[in-house]
Amino acid sequence: MSSKVYPSLINNPSCIINPSLTRRRETFTMWMKSLVFHGNGCTVFNSRGEVAFRVDNYQQKCCTKVFLMDSYGNVLFSLNRKKMGVFGCWEGFKWIESERRNEKRPYFQVRRKSNLFSKDISCKVTINGFDDENNSITSCYLMTGFEGKSTLKIFDFSERRLLLAEAMQKQSIEGISLGDDVLALMVEPHADQSLVMALVTVYGLINNKL
Repeated sequence: MSSKVYPSLINNPSCIINPSLTRRRETFTMWMKSLVFHGNGCTVFNSRGEVAFRVDNYQQKCCTKVFLMDSYGNVLFSLNRKKMGVFGCWEGFKWIESERRNEKRPYFQVRRKSNLFSKDISCKVTINGFDDENNSITSCYLMTGFEGKSTLKIFDFSERRLLLAEAMQKQSIEGISLGDDVLALMVEPHADQSLVMALVTVYGLINNKL
């Protein structure tokens, strides 16, 4: 199946990259499967067919702690679920690679808005960051989707309703859908791709897709 999602993975199995901020729009292919045999998770390819991110969960699906990694296996975010209210809360801790540890306070928090009578999924995301002068700043994102579906949109509400990323079912060149577990993820320029992937991963966990 991986050869159908991205044939270059078979021709060049060692292709790996370092994810970073870019000045152009990037389209990723998100395969809701792990490359690890008998593992749960997902694998993300960039537009050149190179592995960019991955989530390998060796436990059961929908667990309470998941690690987002780059293609080398370096942890970028640890994602932890806290029991709070009806839907709980997910916290994302950014890892400091030079020290091989995660920050003590969560870099972001995701809370699903309570709407028991609707299949729409709406999640408020609070980002805790720092400006150029190391002053603490808070940003607000919104994730929207539909229960049972992997498609979603991520908006930045810090200044205005700005679309940061959108995921939808990927189609072949012939226009044939590759299935519910293969998505095309579009990330807008200057967006933090690792943060977007962490949020998409949390959305998949909330929606019982990972």
